[in-house]
Amino acid sequence: MRFLTLFHLWPFLDTLVSYVTAFVLGTAIGAERQYRQRTAGLRTNALVAIGAAAFVDLGQRLGGDVESIRIIAYVVSGIGFLGAGVIMKEGMNVRGLNTAATLWCSAAVGSIAGSDMVAEAVLLTIVVLVANTALRPLVDAINRIPFAGSTVEATYSVTITVPTPAAGPMGDLLVGHLEAAQLPVADLNTQKRGEDHVALVATLVGTNVPDTELDALVAHLGRVHGIDHATWQVSTHD
Repeated sequence: MRFLTLFHLWPFLDTLVSYVTAFVLGTAIGAERQYRQRTAGLRTNALVAIGAAAFVDLGQRLGGDVESIRIIAYVVSGIGFLGAGVIMKEGMNVRGLNTAATLWCSAAVGSIAGSDMVAEAVLLTIVVLVANTALRPLVDAINRIPFAGSTVEATYSVTITVPTPAAGPMGDLLVGHLEAAQLPVADLNTQKRGEDHVALVATLVGTNVPDTELDALVAHLGRVHGIDHATWQVSTHD
């Protein structure tokens, strides 16, 4: 039997150590994700780490270090497809980037474990856990810092709610006022509001717009043109 010719106790124990290390460390990363109710939780991160370790260990067993390095390159690119599956776009917001990055790190932990560098795999796991837990208070603190519109790159939009029959003229009016203020419009969308009203949402081209200009524009639309609901919002992005 081919199994008897391929089985060697010490290489088998070496593989066992790689698998167990990847399983334990992947589970540790996944437990934190599961606790926070992320899309990719405990089982996903554990399986990603184990799978990466298995491929790298197999390459090392069959072809040595050179082959394992080649497989690591494929693991790095292949995990990108899995990570893309947890990234979701909701309007102007993108969710799941942190989860995808964590999956990528789990694959790195598994690859390191599969290369028999247990201490390095443990170190990377600790760093990943610190990044996902200890940095959260810092992120929250930064998010609470007030910012001025002119200091960030963002997507700006101005919204007015008008009766449905007046949507056409009011849309032209909104675009005209924005362009007169040298705020070119990238897109104008219509969203239904109740039975007889619509919201006209003008997305601006500019990524640095002073808050005072938008405040003045919104106030003018309400005061001069009698628009009951006029507002603006900003969505920051990388």
